[in-house]
Amino acid sequence: MDLLHAFSIHPGETVALTGAGGKTGLMFTLAKAGPGPVLLTTATHLGAWQASLAERHLILVPGEDLIEKIPEPFDTLLITGPTGRDERLTALTPQQLEALRQYAEQRNFTLLVEADGARQKSLKAPAEHEPAVPAWAMKVIVVAGLSVLGQPLEAATVHRPERFAALSDLKPGEAITSAGLAKVLRDPKGGLKGLPSAAERVLFLNQAETPGLLSQANWIAGAVEDVFHKVVIGSLRQDGKSGTIPSVHSRVAGVILAAGGSQRLGRPKQLLGWQGRTFIAKVVQNALDAGLTPLIVVTGANSEAIRAALAGMPVKIVPNPDWQAGQSTSLKAGLAALPPDCQALMFLMSDQPQCSPALIRAVLETYFTNRLPIAAPRIAGRRANPVLFDRETFDALRTVQGDQGGRAVFDQFQAAWLDWVDERNALDVDDEAGYARLQRAYFPDSERGTGFHDFLSDSVE
Repeated sequence: MDLLHAFSIHPGETVALTGAGGKTGLMFTLAKAGPGPVLLTTATHLGAWQASLAERHLILVPGEDLIEKIPEPFDTLLITGPTGRDERLTALTPQQLEALRQYAEQRNFTLLVEADGARQKSLKAPAEHEPAVPAWAMKVIVVAGLSVLGQPLEAATVHRPERFAALSDLKPGEAITSAGLAKVLRDPKGGLKGLPSAAERVLFLNQAETPGLLSQANWIAGAVEDVFHKVVIGSLRQDGKSGTIPSVHSRVAGVILAAGGSQRLGRPKQLLGWQGRTFIAKVVQNALDAGLTPLIVVTGANSEAIRAALAGMPVKIVPNPDWQAGQSTSLKAGLAALPPDCQALMFLMSDQPQCSPALIRAVLETYFTNRLPIAAPRIAGRRANPVLFDRETFDALRTVQGDQGGRAVFDQFQAAWLDWVDERNALDVDDEAGYARLQRAYFPDSERGTGFHDFLSDSVE
């Protein structure tokens, strides 16, 4: 996965970078990879030796007019104040920075702003005056370097180690742990400090260059994905090689479609028994065990009975009064109930209690490692459930009509496929024969003789 895909940088975005462990390198790497002209600047200071990483560098003194000085055309242009102490380039004045923002907005140019300093350390904790993130930043990328995990918490490894120690509950000199770093990253006085409330929050866990560090990065991602919209795991030092960005994590919502009237079955299939629970309760528990959050259950027929079956479970019940108009109405009801910052959702069916947490997590990992608009299992060469949709697909999903589900938009987007060998996961229940077939697949002693390929005959793509 390339950097632009991982960070979703688009022309016209204003992006601030904070933290430590490769922040400046990431800024220049994104600039070179970016589409169209890219502007770079700093809201704090920048090493003068780093200016050569840009194609062109413009220095403005306070009061100097920015528009008159910008040399067009350019691919990447770094604009800073003059060199100050310690051979460090200074920031533009607030007036110049605002003029630069307006210039970028009018021309739909990407603007990248280094908004923090870390003295070349892999980790840091911010001081009272840090970071200097402009209020108009659309996206903030918080960077943390993993190479010092397991090393002593001291000035040689961490910028402002005393502040880091206080936020992490680690003692000075103690080994830096994944749990301690996660605690700092999710703290309003740590990784979240100074981030505009409307900005997209992206965490970059850099230097994940060994299996051990990659494993710790995955753990950290799970520990902080509720406060960051996206967690990118990778290594700038391997830029250009396969696996630079092995995965991009984010919270994924679950939407369980449970509105049907079960006319062919003659009784609510959501309330059928499965392993000591109702179908709907089992589907909900599987989704919770897999980490889907928030979890939304769309009901229609038998809404009150389903609500009672889910009493005490952490789900949001969304009634769909138009359920008889087709599955598309339930799909849209689930979409409308998502939080505004939701990055992706997974649709699950209330008549597939055998859809295990392992399968759900495997689809999630397929999405995290490919970051394509759709991720879905494929069983015996046929599309199966559950299906994950990135927010890129949401507008298309809202146009689906009638009794169509998410499959109606598959031909509009790229999909990442997960080949799944357990063909029993393709089963669903429409009638009593389907219920019996599902039971025989998992409890063969009840009735033998039906093969897996026979099971697939009634599966829903």
